[in-house]
Amino acid sequence: MTVHTSRIEVATDAAVSGRVVERRGPYRLGLKRLFDIALVILSLPFVLPFLALISIAVMLSDGGSPLFRQERVGKDGRRFQIWKFRSMVVDAEAQLARYLELNPEAKKEWETKQKLSYDPRCTTVGRLLRRSSIDELPQIFNVLVGDMSLVGPRPMMPCQQALYPGQAYYNMRPGMTGAWQVTSRNTSDFSDRAAYDDQYYARVSLVEDLRILAHTVGVVLRGTGV
Repeated sequence: MTVHTSRIEVATDAAVSGRVVERRGPYRLGLKRLFDIALVILSLPFVLPFLALISIAVMLSDGGSPLFRQERVGKDGRRFQIWKFRSMVVDAEAQLARYLELNPEAKKEWETKQKLSYDPRCTTVGRLLRRSSIDELPQIFNVLVGDMSLVGPRPMMPCQQALYPGQAYYNMRPGMTGAWQVTSRNTSDFSDRAAYDDQYYARVSLVEDLRILAHTVGVVLRGTGV
């Protein structure tokens, strides 16, 4: 308990001062990557049939492609293409622009949080996928090739970099899940992510990753994703 409290204090100090606390160790320097690869490979026999079923459901909902890819910012600022199940209509970006133009409150929410409590772009199937966070499942292939980790910061879009006040993000691979994703993702401002990322970076360990993965199961089962 004492060690855990100390880590929180160090992480909080780093978030406040703008410093990034780096603790080197075997897990951070290589075992975390091996853990990601091993867990993904072990899960593939169970995950692949599920991916196929979800793909069919998305295609049957509106006839569009089941997968969606988008450019994100990775470790050291490197760009990569993230994979997700498509949860939105085909012309999502154009529809978002029209919606924000007609709804000032929604525009303010988008500018602050970079997400909407009610997103008119989502399809019926897409809303179910997003609430359960199942739309993120294809990112296991991003993890497998090394663009992402199972646990890490929420993957950021290039256009969001100017809104992000932290530095720890760029020292890690983005994660399918992470500290922010399993806590205040529905209520916090976009800029709040930096504090979570600084805290996680100070705590990186197998125990911490297992704790976050366990919390992720709860988020999925409760359907509290966005």
